[in-house]
Amino acid sequence: MSVRNAAKRFTSVMTAASLSLAMLMPAGQAFADAGFRQWVAGFRATAVAGGVSGSVYDQAFRSINEPDPVVLEKARTQPEFTAPAWDYFDNRVHDQSVAVGQQMAKKWKPWLDRIEAKFGVDRNILLAIWSMESNYGEILKRDDIMRNVVRSLATLAYGDPKRSKYARTQLVAALKILQTGDIDEGHLMGSWAGAMGQTQFIPTSYQHYAVDMDGNGKRDIWNSIPDALATSANLLKKNGWQAGKTWGYEVALPAGKLPAGSKTLAQWQALGVVRASGKPFKNLTDKATLKVPDGRGGPAFLMIRNFSVIKAYNNADKYALAVGLLADEIAGSSGLVQDWKRPFTKLSFEERQELQKRLSQHGLYDGKFDGKIGDGSKTAIMAYQAKVGLTQDGYPSMEVLKWLRQK
Repeated sequence: MSVRNAAKRFTSVMTAASLSLAMLMPAGQAFADAGFRQWVAGFRATAVAGGVSGSVYDQAFRSINEPDPVVLEKARTQPEFTAPAWDYFDNRVHDQSVAVGQQMAKKWKPWLDRIEAKFGVDRNILLAIWSMESNYGEILKRDDIMRNVVRSLATLAYGDPKRSKYARTQLVAALKILQTGDIDEGHLMGSWAGAMGQTQFIPTSYQHYAVDMDGNGKRDIWNSIPDALATSANLLKKNGWQAGKTWGYEVALPAGKLPAGSKTLAQWQALGVVRASGKPFKNLTDKATLKVPDGRGGPAFLMIRNFSVIKAYNNADKYALAVGLLADEIAGSSGLVQDWKRPFTKLSFEERQELQKRLSQHGLYDGKFDGKIGDGSKTAIMAYQAKVGLTQDGYPSMEVLKWLRQK
């Protein structure tokens, strides 16, 4: 028998054996992860001890037999670098996010009136958070992003030592959400790390802050915009939001060194710090902290109490500042007086989409034409720059777009 024929016969025998084995196992479990299923069986007692009924647990896991490989990949590949200020803000505060926010402000005005009256939180802040968290709900429509929350958290608890403790706690909380009946297991969807709904609450935060604003008996942050926005407002209120006040001000700085620490706006004004717009500060007794996220050459800000409250949502200065800036523009502000130190000519949102489409036509980009310049877009830009002899910086610049338009 030739080596090729022997190999074919061996393959045939093994294939038949594999098929026979698969037929003997319960449907859907032939290729399941035995270790994962053992972990799920073992965690049941923990969940029950934490207040989850056994029937709810069994129902939630009835069709989950293996970890989610996408979740494990995401957990392994989360970026550890810090993006430049302009990169972060250009992807979040742009003409499209402002325009849609203003449309949503009109569409949901009656509910925003009620939410603002009940919680005292500026509606434009809520709209900006909605934009930041789910692109006004558009992310919830994407099957490539949305995952089964129970499976995601079980995957992290089982397969990611760094996030195991977090995931175990969140998994019990997620199962309790199912137990309340606010949502069923088929619609309990979220990000790879378990953030849920229009405004992306992790399960424990949902338990603390979720609100049934529309009065239908369910706290549904997935399908009810009033519930989702009211839940965000409740979080901000309970963390100390000061009604009727802003988050902070863009300011112009005097020459020379300024002291650190918190001071009243009156004290900052006495030091020569004024609003970049030329308008007066509203409440001179408010305490504020100076921040220059892009260095002295970029925009500067005095942050008051509500800035810190936004950080209860996401404990990052850039996040809170993006929410504040986007909220201001949704409300009608013309944007920053001093722009970020961007080393190229900025593109509009539509021009960024055009950039992606033209890179795709060159066979260099295969992602979505969403105007967001992530790693895929930057890699494609650098490949094009190398192709035509430009400096390979990966910047989404007007200079690169003009080259693409010519070729």
